[in-house]
Amino acid sequence: MPNNNQFTFEISLSVLNHLGRNLYRSFITVLGETISNSWDADAENVWIYINREENYLVIKDDGHGMTTDDFQNKFLKIGYSKRKEGNTRSKKKRPYIGRKGIGKLAMLSCADRISVISKTEKSDYIGGTIDNSGLDEAINQDLTPQEYMLRTWEKEIFSDYIQNHTKGTIVHFDTLKEGIKNTIDYLKYVIALYFRFSLIDSEFNIYLNEEPITIQDLDKLAEKTQFLWIINELDDPYITRVRNEFNVLEEESLDIDVEINGFIASVEKPKHLKVLGTEEKASIDLFVNGRLRERDIIKHIPTARLPENYLYGQIHYDNLDDENDRFATSREGIKADDPKYAMLLNKLKNHVINKIINQWDKWRQKHRKPGDSENMSISKKERRARELFNVVSDEYSLPKKSKNKGKIDHWVKELADDAQFNFSSYAECFVSENLLRMYIKEKRIKLTDESMTNINEYKKREKRDKDAANLSIELRQGNSVLSYLDMDGLANLIDKPVDPHKKAGIARDAKEYKPIRNALAHTALLTNLAKNKLTTVYENIKERVRALLAGK
Repeated sequence: MPNNNQFTFEISLSVLNHLGRNLYRSFITVLGETISNSWDADAENVWIYINREENYLVIKDDGHGMTTDDFQNKFLKIGYSKRKEGNTRSKKKRPYIGRKGIGKLAMLSCADRISVISKTEKSDYIGGTIDNSGLDEAINQDLTPQEYMLRTWEKEIFSDYIQNHTKGTIVHFDTLKEGIKNTIDYLKYVIALYFRFSLIDSEFNIYLNEEPITIQDLDKLAEKTQFLWIINELDDPYITRVRNEFNVLEEESLDIDVEINGFIASVEKPKHLKVLGTEEKASIDLFVNGRLRERDIIKHIPTARLPENYLYGQIHYDNLDDENDRFATSREGIKADDPKYAMLLNKLKNHVINKIINQWDKWRQKHRKPGDSENMSISKKERRARELFNVVSDEYSLPKKSKNKGKIDHWVKELADDAQFNFSSYAECFVSENLLRMYIKEKRIKLTDESMTNINEYKKREKRDKDAANLSIELRQGNSVLSYLDMDGLANLIDKPVDPHKKAGIARDAKEYKPIRNALAHTALLTNLAKNKLTTVYENIKERVRALLAGK
């Protein structure tokens, strides 16, 4: 016989445990859900009050508020979403942040008791209190949501916040589970960094303990910013402030054929990304309609290159909010397998991040800072020579207020390319000539009359110079006579040919090497022809020295 019974779903309150209390781990995420509700309610102001001593948090807004029907059938209805009614924007044309209708459960995760009251311009306050201990008991008894009644809200805890409050919602978080560990400065910093709703609506303001959150709360980050890349243009007060108030050394605009905009910036040192002494750091984050949706998106497109450790920024991609729900249930990220998100990451990697990483290295070199050692556009030898020059030249840097600072900085900049070549070439001379001295000593090669004449001449010249300087100290380690011979003299001890024009060898190369090497040793700035000649001859010498050392 057919069964005519009508069956319906019966949902236990334990679902709230999984969707709310055990889902949201980040205090900032919980804060974000509450602020997002205020945004969706067309609030112009959100006030956040923190009392660390009594361990409570209050968030108040001046949005349109809720009636009794709204509170029961919308706010307390898990899964209710304005979008199901065909709406994607508020009366003020703001894009709705809420989607699944479960974000409100974030409130259950961070406090023992959560009290919510709300009023419209034409109604009195309505609301209730969710006590997590009572909710635990209801879950243990396997009650349905309809069998669990919210407790009556206490007027006393709201008395300081309802004065002059004509409409909107107030949420009181009592006895925060982990306490309020973060400082006010930290919270102001992260709120300024992670809640960029004002980019869409300049009339949306957030206050912490009555102090407005402004872009100036990010000044510690801004003042350490060196380079700036703007993606598809972005009208952002933070960028304006960085440009006008701080010393951004380089800036470039990047175009990408995706409807995104944003910026990526680089700081002087990786430690400057740290957030006010915590282990948390600023990163390249993804925003959708002004709300943080994915932190540190570069972790999904790693390059394993050094510049990654210096970068932070914001990518705004509002088109991720469409008819498809791409956001993780935890609200702390985007579904990894979403094709639209994957396309964005691919575009960012190939057309933004890779370009920035290469340009970062060039700009760092230009401004005498260590660059990316993995970038093979210049050799490791040249890079280390440049870095050594940067360290030495910094010792001659004048204070910012010095009238000659600009001139001296320009002189140093003019020396950089020559210094890179000269420092590297001097190192080549030092290593190759000292290795030859060790080789001669090891092989017990006898000094010739010619070499002794040269050595004695150098000794006399050195003694004359020491006497003039009134120096009595020894200058050369071990006082080895070989230290008086340069590449030319050393090479002649090894393979001096009868006719150097007919026989190639280290001695012939050393003769061509000598005048340029001497000019280099006297810190001369070489001509391009001299640089090319020195490089060519040194390569020959290097190969011959390597062959000698290898016993060939």
